[in-house]
Amino acid sequence: MDKEEERRLAALTPVISRTTVDLLRQVVGLEPAERIPEQALDTADRVLAEYGTDGLRILTMSLTGWAAVLIEQDAKLSGRTNEAVLDDIDLTCMEANAEG
Repeated sequence: MDKEEERRLAALTPVISRTTVDLLRQVVGLEPAERIPEQALDTADRVLAEYGTDGLRILTMSLTGWAAVLIEQDAKLSGRTNEAVLDDIDLTCMEANAEG
């Protein structure tokens, strides 16, 4: 990453981080759970429209960071390895897409 790119991303990071937390507040506990992807896509579309691909990149980095931390916490609290937690997530995805 060059200095110009780093500066652009740094300028957007606070607002996109806030957007990430707002998205998580909207979807945690949302019922039915099938509405979660809709909320995520609405947020991604809004970020893309307002901040372009740099905004989407920061949104992805932010969500990935939160996911990694929570997977590590889940593993630690459940006495499983990180890989075991990820295997469970992978299995859930396969089951959800079983009918293709």
